[in-house]
Amino acid sequence: MIETLGVVVRFGPGNLIYLPDLRLAPGENLALTGPSGSGKSTCLMVVAGLLTPAEGEVRIEGQAWRAIPKREQDQRRGRLIGFIPQEPHLVPTLTVAQNIRLARYFAGLPQDWAAIQATLAAVGMAELTNRLPATLSRGQQQRVAVARALVNQPKVILADEPTASLDDDHCQAVLDLLLTAAQRLQAALLVATHDARARQRLTRHVTLEGKKP
Repeated sequence: MIETLGVVVRFGPGNLIYLPDLRLAPGENLALTGPSGSGKSTCLMVVAGLLTPAEGEVRIEGQAWRAIPKREQDQRRGRLIGFIPQEPHLVPTLTVAQNIRLARYFAGLPQDWAAIQATLAAVGMAELTNRLPATLSRGQQQRVAVARALVNQPKVILADEPTASLDDDHCQAVLDLLLTAAQRLQAALLVATHDARARQRLTRHVTLEGKKP
């Protein structure tokens, strides 16, 4: 489902980050660990096709990102990949349900309100669909971000430090959601984290070393 081969990312002259070769099958999960600056978030961006490596290749479902025409990449990303950023980045003027609807819109999918409601119910947010983000707790906002990533039933779930600012209860709840969704959807789950609580729950671990191959 996910495969990276010889990936090197360049950030200006002489500033290179070398990423390990990864392979995740459907339903597998993996934690990316390592110090700040080692390339955890960079790796997620490369896998999502949001950052083009200077060298190497990323394949999703056996197809290289480079082989997909630029005009098709956004919709393909929206349909195949669910991305959970470090901050929820919800649109403040839109309700919870409308924020989830955006994920379907950008993927070029029909506005299936039943699917949106079912996804919100799965993350325990069914009763708050008409609330604005500012009225939600941090844990609730994170659940909405998870729902937004899952509503299109992705084949790949990428999460960037999803538990870093959560207390123990909310941390375990978010991890439960991600692991359950990955199994239900048979999606590959890749989590960038420095949180020991998250590492303990994930099956495989890869430590990034960053700038030296």
